[in-house]
Amino acid sequence: MSLNDTPRANRLHIGIYGRRNAGKSSLINALTGQDIALVSAAPGTTTDPVFKSMELHPIGPVVFIDTAGFDDEGELGSLRVKRTQDVVNRTDIAVVVTDGTSIGDLSHEKIWISQLEARKVPVIVAVNKCELLEAAERKAAADKIAAELGGRNVILVSAADRSGLEALRKAIENSVPEDFLREKILGDLIDENGLALLVMPQDIQAPKGRLILPQVQTIRELLDKKCTAVATTADGFERALASLNRDPDLIITDSQCFNLVYDKKPAGSALTSFSVLFAAYKGDIGKFVSGASSLDEMTENSRVLIAEACTHVPLSEDIGREKIPNLLRKRFGKGIQIVNVCGNDFPSPDALKEFDLIIHCGACMFNRKHVMNRIAAAEAAGVPITNYGVVLAKLGGILDKIKLPE
Repeated sequence: MSLNDTPRANRLHIGIYGRRNAGKSSLINALTGQDIALVSAAPGTTTDPVFKSMELHPIGPVVFIDTAGFDDEGELGSLRVKRTQDVVNRTDIAVVVTDGTSIGDLSHEKIWISQLEARKVPVIVAVNKCELLEAAERKAAADKIAAELGGRNVILVSAADRSGLEALRKAIENSVPEDFLREKILGDLIDENGLALLVMPQDIQAPKGRLILPQVQTIRELLDKKCTAVATTADGFERALASLNRDPDLIITDSQCFNLVYDKKPAGSALTSFSVLFAAYKGDIGKFVSGASSLDEMTENSRVLIAEACTHVPLSEDIGREKIPNLLRKRFGKGIQIVNVCGNDFPSPDALKEFDLIIHCGACMFNRKHVMNRIAAAEAAGVPITNYGVVLAKLGGILDKIKLPE
């Protein structure tokens, strides 16, 4: 997979925020050297967030997110602002753009900077349209904005004549979180040159002619570690084992096959699942395991939220809408209340408090920031949160017998 094919979920997400007509779209076009965002003198040109995958030297693959003005008004404007608000949860770095020619009141900027920093998002303030100001006016504008924003450093830029862009790119580079994508999918579960057996059912849920993203990314990482990766389906598991000249060091299975594979695997082979790997890669495996313990206290009167990152049309035997709910009803009774959400839909903090447990998918379509913000929201609401694979291992009675990435 080339850098140009890097999944969006694995790219650095750079959110561009500001008032209407502050020049956000023009700034993105100038930064990327391409006309990727629609530009107009009319306020409110950008309505929904626009995501554009790019290469930004020397950082590499990134996603620029062009957002609607956070000062939009009216009923429709409020909906646009809500869409902009949703982007905050997946932003790794924020660039807040102000118009140097009309500084005015910075109350909106202060509110949004506060929200971003509350989620531990690095914030860069860019003062745009500086080509319209004299040199002395530019410094005065920068000083005033810096003072009103608590002494924060600001960068003077101009999308029109492309000045200040190198300083902005450098600020973005310096703001990349230290742990961004340093996590490995496999952690320390397998050494270099090891042997891995992957159990990958190709059922109705699998896209025709393709592998799902967690399988592809896991195979790539195994190859990077110079491991031998052997793939099979669930019904070919025993046949695959028999074809090997030694036991696999690690078996990675679809979580739905956990118990079948566990019952037949060699004693010396470690076992995990794609969903468990991504629970650690995208989120906090410790909190997911701790959250699963709440199943021990669950009753027929409990309420469970099942959240899936994908927005595909549910098919028969869907894991989040059928398989896990059926297992929960079998274990705790048909009265247990189960609510499903998908994509970016997620209950408000107050609504989350109504649930006894949140079960999240592997989130291969979300970036890590998005998942961690959902974990934080669950914690703030006092609701335990766990993951598909962890729940299936727990319900199968083998959670303490599988390997978890560290």
